[in-house]
Amino acid sequence: MLVQQILKSKPQGEVVTIAPGASLAEAAELLSSRKIGAVVVSPDGKAVAGILSERDIVRELGQRGASCMADSVDDIMTAEIMTCTRGDTTDAVLNSMTDGRFRHMPVMEAGEMVGLISIGDVVKAQINELSNEKQALEGMIRGV
Repeated sequence: MLVQQILKSKPQGEVVTIAPGASLAEAAELLSSRKIGAVVVSPDGKAVAGILSERDIVRELGQRGASCMADSVDDIMTAEIMTCTRGDTTDAVLNSMTDGRFRHMPVMEAGEMVGLISIGDVVKAQINELSNEKQALEGMIRGV
């Protein structure tokens, strides 16, 4: 299965982003209001400066306390981002996410972000694919 198929199954719309320089408090409010686990740090919605996850914020809170919430997202975001393309396989993406121990990956095309997929999206797609294969095999066995 390809990343393109995952993007087609997701609701259409822009990837949720936050501008560089925004505070961690602003990022936490955005994550909470949108009920998402990560936000892409982007100056224009197309370029990727970094990714900030709820885990990143919790880690800072645990180490430094609530005073960190005034800090900039730039200070704790992950700046070295692994990306994929629409043509990458879900197996390759899942391996990258598992090996790198991260849960979100921007989908890039011609240097611009066209989507964001999560490890949950990839696992769901693979489970659906296995279920379809199982049904097809059962149909062949039964002669249906």
